[in-house]
Amino acid sequence: MNTATPPSNLNIANVLTVVRIAGVPFFGWLLLAEDGQSIGLRVAAWVLFALLMITDRIDGDLARRYNLVTDFGKLADPIADKALTGMAFIGLAIIYDSWLFWAVTIVVLLREWGITAMRFVVKKYGVMPASQGGKVKTMLQVLALGGYILPFELWDNVPCDILRWITHLLMAGAVAITLSTGVQYVRDAIELRRSAKAAAEA
Repeated sequence: MNTATPPSNLNIANVLTVVRIAGVPFFGWLLLAEDGQSIGLRVAAWVLFALLMITDRIDGDLARRYNLVTDFGKLADPIADKALTGMAFIGLAIIYDSWLFWAVTIVVLLREWGITAMRFVVKKYGVMPASQGGKVKTMLQVLALGGYILPFELWDNVPCDILRWITHLLMAGAVAITLSTGVQYVRDAIELRRSAKAAAEA
């Protein structure tokens, strides 16, 4: 019987995932330094945020192309995304100090970390990889957060109101998909548990 050797957890895709997690506190410091009022530090925070999120695309492509997909990667990758975007949500809520931003932050983070906790609970039945809807959700969150992180004052030739409304719309879409995919993940977890129990009984 021909059995394929599973890839080692110590591979470049997983290393990039760990680097993304390690970069979260540095991003948070840049974002919140000088109460978030320094344009230079905000731009630096935006650059680091963008670089860390690019690693998300790279590690996924590497894992699939070179057969480096591991259970560790399936669990750590969404955790890395949620740690980075969670830091961005909380940091921006502190900077803007708006009840609406805090409400969005709380709702999104409850969903994100709730689903992450659920992944660990159902891990004994099987690993739940990120869905296509979850990837779209992450993309919209990243675009919206990037819009808020980068100071609008940098765009001298474009009315700031236009940029704000584009960013607001992106965030509204991100929140909607965040909630809808959360419901789908719960359904998938229930089905995974049911299927695993049925297979065990058979």
